[in-house]
Amino acid sequence: MRLLLPGSSGLPAPTALDDAGLFTAYAPPARAWLRCNMVSSLDGAATGADGRSGSINNEADHAVFEVLRALSDAVVVGAGTIRDEGYPPLSVAEPLRALRREQGLADALPLVAVSNRGVVPETLRGCRDGRALLAAPAGAEHLDEARRALGDEHVLVCGDETVDLAALVAMLHARGWQHLLTEGGPGLLGSFLAAGLVDELCFTIAPQVVGGEHPRPVSADGAPTDLDLETLVEQDGTLMGRWFVRRPSAPSDE
Repeated sequence: MRLLLPGSSGLPAPTALDDAGLFTAYAPPARAWLRCNMVSSLDGAATGADGRSGSINNEADHAVFEVLRALSDAVVVGAGTIRDEGYPPLSVAEPLRALRREQGLADALPLVAVSNRGVVPETLRGCRDGRALLAAPAGAEHLDEARRALGDEHVLVCGDETVDLAALVAMLHARGWQHLLTEGGPGLLGSFLAAGLVDELCFTIAPQVVGGEHPRPVSADGAPTDLDLETLVEQDGTLMGRWFVRRPSAPSDE
């Protein structure tokens, strides 16, 4: 894997990256930070012909995918995506655990499912040890069932009729989880962007064309957002980049 654009990592470019190099290239700022990780084909499809993002993933994307998880305090994913992709409770890949500990991160990697109806995905039911949480609004029809499935302390009530993402992020920060990663899907990412909560977009562009009718990585709910390219990595024609959300400059006193 080659680092083409180093950004503020301090690494030379071009240079080959091992796991430790990827940790440095993708290290988030020390402050609270929320980033997404998405993959798309060259023609902008978020899924392959089978309707799953896994079919356009490849070895290079998977390596960065695991590093981004390992650098996060918690991962936030829409319940529909968890069902479609078959997410289990998460764990950090063995080769990355020591690097994660060096960053002061806990061994556990909580998965936070977001559901306006309060439905716990089947793959997470019965996981009551804190590795799986559910964010749902107060009016969610399945809220009581979610509490029975995961435990009261693992169900986060945010908002009235729909999940208030700003409130959710604040709740996760209150638990000490400052570095957050969302893996979508497109609807959740669009909502995070519309709420102005995303600091960084990590995108993989897979070297294939899917054609047909497929969802884009960001739903129609996403707000137009200006970005600055921070880092660019390449392997076997797959491009992986970090784009920082461009924030308005503070007004000058002069």
